[in-house]
Amino acid sequence: MNSSVMKLGVIADTHVPDKAKTLHPRVLPILRKSGVSAILHAGDITSPSVLDALSEIAPVYAVLGNRDWVVLRHLPLHQTLSFDGVTIGLTHGHGGLRSYIIGKFHYIAEGYNLERFKPRLLETFPAASVIVFGHTHRPIIRWVNGKLFFNPGSTCLTDKRDIPPSIGMLYIQPGGQVNGEIVSLG
Repeated sequence: MNSSVMKLGVIADTHVPDKAKTLHPRVLPILRKSGVSAILHAGDITSPSVLDALSEIAPVYAVLGNRDWVVLRHLPLHQTLSFDGVTIGLTHGHGGLRSYIIGKFHYIAEGYNLERFKPRLLETFPAASVIVFGHTHRPIIRWVNGKLFFNPGSTCLTDKRDIPPSIGMLYIQPGGQVNGEIVSLG
């Protein structure tokens, strides 16, 4: 890959230690070997030790997930970031307590549906070229009306057995073209 391409590591739903004892053993080596300029964590971190480990590789930008209310409540619900002129919206995707509860009922009744998340994400980040989110534990790389919706999946669990744990990479080309990649950990 061209050395002038900016590489961003993207991670979400690490759930250490509430659902996984430790960070998946492949995460840090993959991010280190990739030479990422920054790491975006889209919430459900659960333990500050995860952010500490990631920050040994590159600067970390993190947001509050629905499991982060106790120890990491100082994190913002969402952030708007800029890398090489590309605006990136970063959020967990649950939208706060009320939206989380309503979303949980919809999920139980109807299953997963990206369409339920899109309006809230678009409203939160109207000027973003890329919207990074977590919460669903499902990897997504999807262009919608000129915006890249990017979810790296979960490093430890999914609600479907055929989806392996994963992280993501965003590549920003000179001139602002963005590509995404899902990296399987399974």
